[in-house]
Amino acid sequence: MPQPPRFENAPETALDWHRAGSGAALATVVQTWGSAPRRAGSQLVVAGDGRIEGSVSGGCVEGAVVAEALEALQDGQHRLLEYGVSDADAFAVGLACGGTIKVLVEPVGTALPLDMLEDLVAARAARRPVAYEVNLATGARRLCLEGHADRMRMDRSGIEDDGETFVAVHNPPLRLVCVGAVHITQALVPMARIAGYDPVIIDPRTAFAAPERFPGETLMDDWPDEAVEKLGLDSRTALVLLTHDPKLDDPALTAALGGEVFYIGALGSKKTHAARVARLQQAGFTEDQIARIHGPVGLDIGAASPAEIAVSILAEMTAVLRGKSQ
Repeated sequence: MPQPPRFENAPETALDWHRAGSGAALATVVQTWGSAPRRAGSQLVVAGDGRIEGSVSGGCVEGAVVAEALEALQDGQHRLLEYGVSDADAFAVGLACGGTIKVLVEPVGTALPLDMLEDLVAARAARRPVAYEVNLATGARRLCLEGHADRMRMDRSGIEDDGETFVAVHNPPLRLVCVGAVHITQALVPMARIAGYDPVIIDPRTAFAAPERFPGETLMDDWPDEAVEKLGLDSRTALVLLTHDPKLDDPALTAALGGEVFYIGALGSKKTHAARVARLQQAGFTEDQIARIHGPVGLDIGAASPAEIAVSILAEMTAVLRGKSQ
């Protein structure tokens, strides 16, 4: 299957290389058919001196795209390229995986205006979701801080129904905030990393939130409500509460119910969750707000061990993120 585009640094790299004077062109997969190895939105940046970063095909057609990008840097014009096994030229450069891809090449500073690229990079740095629109026929371009809600939620770039407008989704990286540095967290965090999340672990109990228990991970020993305020909770954040202790879970939960997190999960039995709901009702939260909480946390797969519970949590997070939750 095609690999989903990760939160790569192609726009930032293109801006750096352009500012350094070497020139840069962005190549973006705008459409795929069959078993193309990279999804729409995947990017490759090419410098005027031949350096590259990123990928549009996993290596199949990179050489041909680089050659086109270098020519684009010379004439300042964008190019729309198509490669597939039915095209003898494309087969010659190695796209023998049974798929077809269409790639847009845009030299920075001409086809892709410098100020637009700067605004895109600034939005990404500020964790603001942004969509980049380009009309493949006319070359008209714009950045959209609003709109394309379905594409943003599904993290899916592609060509609109008009057949001409390509929309590249630039979402912030997914983030998992775990309250409670417990044994389930030790299993969940590495799984979440594999799935593309940037984990943060919050626990004021230093014996739990010890670096040797979570090597290389971001640990915060602030009180949970203070920690989430520092982090900021946005639509690309999942919050999982794992302490069983209302003194720790509830402050973070209160903050999340007033925010835009896409997932809230809380560990505990049905009885524990009923008590949690009662506390939130007493605190003035509405039925709709409380219904956002997945408790007991995780899909019901009969999980028993910490690792199995972590699998069930990550599966439920994925279902909610992709609009598949019941």
